Amino acid sequence: MCGRFTLTKPADEIADYFELHDLPEWQPRYNIAPTQAVPTVRFDASSQRRVFECRKWGLIPSWSRDDKFAAKLINARAETAAEKPSFRDAMKRQRCLIVTDGFYEWQAPKSKGQRKQPYYIRMQSGSLFAMAGLWARWKGDDEQVVQSCTVLTTNPNELMKPIHDRMPVILSPQDFGLWLEPERTDPTALETLLTPYPADAMQALAVSTRVNSPSCDDPDCVKPITSESELW
Repeated sequence: MCGRFTLTKPADEIADYFELHDLPEWQPRYNIAPTQAVPTVRFDASSQRRVFECRKWGLIPSWSRDDKFAAKLINARAETAAEKPSFRDAMKRQRCLIVTDGFYEWQAPKSKGQRKQPYYIRMQSGSLFAMAGLWARWKGDDEQVVQSCTVLTTNPNELMKPIHDRMPVILSPQDFGLWLEPERTDPTALETLLTPYPADAMQALAVSTRVNSPSCDDPDCVKPITSESELW
């Protein structure tokens, strides 16, 4: 799964990488957590441009009676998203990019008495990248509108296998247009994109358990540890 991630790059770098017409409004984040506002990019048919939008992390299907779905639907399995009622409409018409430069995953304890070890996973180059996402628009009884999203996950690559049994679907820049194309409503045409990203392009760094707390959101969250004494 993917339960925390970062976006620390400046607005101009984000705009260049995702070919945005306008500079996004974004301040560096080092520990983005579920139900918080997360950075996304979608294709806007009216302007024929990619637009940057912040959405609540945790998909709320348009047919939902309330917004309690959000905390449960932060991830969607790529293998079944086109079939599940919560995701299938979005998989057809409401796909987006989740903008990031790294995500966290927790490795299960290797022996009794140990705690889970968090890892920060990023590109070897340290560059921006995109996780495949789905978005939805939900309106409550009070007419409040909530824009939400979820991250698609797939099987782990060789880097991720020792850490966790799932990883986010990461899209290459040359595939952004295909993924965002609103006219492509047949999910089977996108299956080749929903595969593990090459492991040799990525790296995993052990980091402090301070990232366990969503209230910790600073550069120390991504600082690699070199000894057990640095866990917190």
